[in-house]
Amino acid sequence: MDLHQLFVFTKVVEHRNFSKAADDVFLSQSTVSSHIKALEKSLNLKLFDREGRDTILTPHGERLYQWAQKILLLKDEALLDLKREMMDFRGIVKIATSSVPGSFIIPNMIKDFNHAYPNISFHISESSSKRVVEHVLNRTVDIGILGEKYENDKLFYLPFQKEKLVLITSNELEFNGPVCLEEIIKHPLIMRSSDSGTRSLINKFLEKKQISKEHLNIAVHTDSGNSLIQFVIQNVGISIISEMAAREFAAANLIHMYEIKDFYDERFFYLAYHKNKTLSLAAKLFIENVKELEIDVY
Repeated sequence: MDLHQLFVFTKVVEHRNFSKAADDVFLSQSTVSSHIKALEKSLNLKLFDREGRDTILTPHGERLYQWAQKILLLKDEALLDLKREMMDFRGIVKIATSSVPGSFIIPNMIKDFNHAYPNISFHISESSSKRVVEHVLNRTVDIGILGEKYENDKLFYLPFQKEKLVLITSNELEFNGPVCLEEIIKHPLIMRSSDSGTRSLINKFLEKKQISKEHLNIAVHTDSGNSLIQFVIQNVGISIISEMAAREFAAANLIHMYEIKDFYDERFFYLAYHKNKTLSLAAKLFIENVKELEIDVY
């Protein structure tokens, strides 16, 4: 059985698309198709049903995918065992992340990790916390880093950092902090999308204070944390964001940052992975590294 064909097969399964799998492994779509046909011929089994643009895994394909992950992992472990030094080990870790950890946490995590494993590279994609979970569940990434916990029996969450949310305003607006929520909602608000971990925590705070969304004067919804801060700098509105994201802008005197009165909820950042996905050795090494940062959420 050809190991490279198995590797290409796993990518088609994970992307559910020949074209996307081809882009991932830097091959042409026709080459990927040839590898799959050759694998099917060698096994004398049909691995995919093709219905138009849809690529559907057959029951035989499902079983082979489970074995292929184990075989490819065993190959990596064998190569690592044959290396004289761990520093020589090579691999790729695919991470989906929400905006705050993508900008303020992951760069330092990777910097520390690369001191031990300089030849392991990373593919990082950024989206909302909800989309990060979807990527992990679809197995298109190895790991998710996010600021909201979406319960699912297939997911394992590792809490590794905590922080709080703060109020930010332009330099044209000043409060005597800490600022109460009743005062905050009198002003136009710049809000993150409903799928973000920050927005979820704000919604819980509003519910606790028995304030409905209809009482909010939302000037702008945005998916971008950077554009949100620019809207605040331009005094389009005020916003509640991660202290981590606000700190450097406040230090540069671009915005004012305030504590929020009675807002005691701490926000946690999690590493998430699929319990049933056989992770690469590179991904396992990264997770073990993050486990040293694990904190108690209770």
